Amino acid sequence: MLQLKTIIVEDEQTSRDILRAYLEKYCPKVKVVGEASNIEEALALIRNKTLDLVFLDVEMPHGNAFDLLEQVGDRSFETVFVTAYNQYAIEALNMHASYYLLKPVSIDELIKAVDYVVAIKEKEMALENKLLVSQTTGKDGKITIPVQDGFEVLEVSSILYCQADDNYTQIYLMNGKKKLVSKTLKYFDEALVDFGFARVHKSYVVNVNEITGYRKGKGGSVVLSSGKEVMVSASQKANLLSHFK
Repeated sequence: MLQLKTIIVEDEQTSRDILRAYLEKYCPKVKVVGEASNIEEALALIRNKTLDLVFLDVEMPHGNAFDLLEQVGDRSFETVFVTAYNQYAIEALNMHASYYLLKPVSIDELIKAVDYVVAIKEKEMALENKLLVSQTTGKDGKITIPVQDGFEVLEVSSILYCQADDNYTQIYLMNGKKKLVSKTLKYFDEALVDFGFARVHKSYVVNVNEITGYRKGKGGSVVLSSGKEVMVSASQKANLLSHFK
């Protein structure tokens, strides 16, 4: 059985005790291998242990969770933020937290967080050292994009990826060209989902059949056939990995 090697980073002893007790009772796939009450202790644990998951309080003495993650740099473990302050939610997602738990911690939400990370780790292990083979069959199709004097028709298969640019979208094509379109990325996410494309980040929709590699670290990233490396957000990682066998 997969066991997630885990540490708890929390400045309050009572909160650490409660979280550890919940994990021991309700999350058998988690093994707590250390605890830290501040950034310095957390860094020492992270640098000396191979970890799968870190439960991380946002506010700590002499810094916060974001300071810690910046000092850690590239990482292969998943992060679950635990805090009483929900204003950190957006920043947590931007820092590629897999899940966001509010205090007092709900047992049901804790189980969901652990299950989400387990699903990611199991899929990563299954794909490790294997060529990624897409389960998505690309379909022929065309899409229209607005231009100044009308519209242009693109073959869907000619699109490598789309990138958000405020309320516009940059479409990157297989031939190396790109087109700026006055539509949001959400539009292309919905329009291309049936043609073998996947939203991998708040800023990217990629052609799944042009993915040639997957890299762990932070939220993870995919490498496209052009050599372009695109960041994968934690919230989209499980969905992306489900496209491969």
